[in-house]
Amino acid sequence: MRKIAVVVPNWNGMAEIGACLDALLIQSEDCHVIVVENASTDGSLEYLHKNYSSVEIIVNETNLGFAGGVNCGIRSAIEQKFEYVALLNNDAVADPKWLENLQQKLATEQQHGIATSKILNGDGSQLDSTGDYYTNWGLPYPRGRGEHDVKVYDQMTEVFSASGGASLYRVSMLEEIGLFDEDFFAYYEDVDISFRAQLAGWKVAYFPEAKVHHQIGATSSKVKGFTTYQTMKNQPLLLLKNVPRRYLFSVGWRFTLAHTLFFLRAVSRGQGWIALKGDLKGTQLLFTGFKKRKQIQGNKKVSDEYIWSMMVHDLPPNAHALRKLRAIWWKLTFRRAQ
Repeated sequence: MRKIAVVVPNWNGMAEIGACLDALLIQSEDCHVIVVENASTDGSLEYLHKNYSSVEIIVNETNLGFAGGVNCGIRSAIEQKFEYVALLNNDAVADPKWLENLQQKLATEQQHGIATSKILNGDGSQLDSTGDYYTNWGLPYPRGRGEHDVKVYDQMTEVFSASGGASLYRVSMLEEIGLFDEDFFAYYEDVDISFRAQLAGWKVAYFPEAKVHHQIGATSSKVKGFTTYQTMKNQPLLLLKNVPRRYLFSVGWRFTLAHTLFFLRAVSRGQGWIALKGDLKGTQLLFTGFKKRKQIQGNKKVSDEYIWSMMVHDLPPNAHALRKLRAIWWKLTFRRAQ
């Protein structure tokens, strides 16, 4: 069995992908690189053919998003009988021992299905992600994002979710739980697959020695309102599919409040129509989400209490409006913040 394939999804990333691929081609751990060309219009395909003849290129006629794009690469890796599949954003540059560090973790810890990285911004001055949290408000967020004291996260630990931008996945786990859910297109599909892995009894590890530098937002910033649309569309689906029934109400009412405030904030920024379209599409996806939920929950191998213990029982740090609203509620009900 071959060891590691690295899948790099690309959409109009000609300016960034060269540095990404150059770093992969000098990894200390040998790997097979697969670029999924998601119907770019900036000359990316011609650039890849001219400069990276050793790289496998999968060409899609339409943009399948992150989830659909990486699935094409993962399927190719599975067909070629690779043991592990890594994902790396086209605007990320991996340290030379990135893959070696991640692979060593999964090789020694058989219960771990996913290993994720310390992802820094371009100049390494602050963190982008050290894995993801999932809260009892139904809101995921990256560990450490925006923090400057990067050494705080220098300890290996288990996390709730791995960032799809720079993580290693065990193929046997993917064959068990399925690939990325293409209904997400982009955003939160990585939290969804990690949630499904957790429910199926697999663990997710953060390995700080595996470092990547990421140009934050280099892709999403190319489409106006993209983040708003995808957030409004995908967050309800993530919750519906994965949160155990025992906690659906307690997480659901908090999430409804948060989602409403997100919508109002989008309106205040002039993106109300985009947010509404995202919400409508998200509502449509809930119908198929119910079917997926039945299968996911039916295959659950861990206790509800375990999932609850892995959640953060607080709001994300950047949920400022919700924190103010909660503080007012506590004051009116004479509660003290814990």
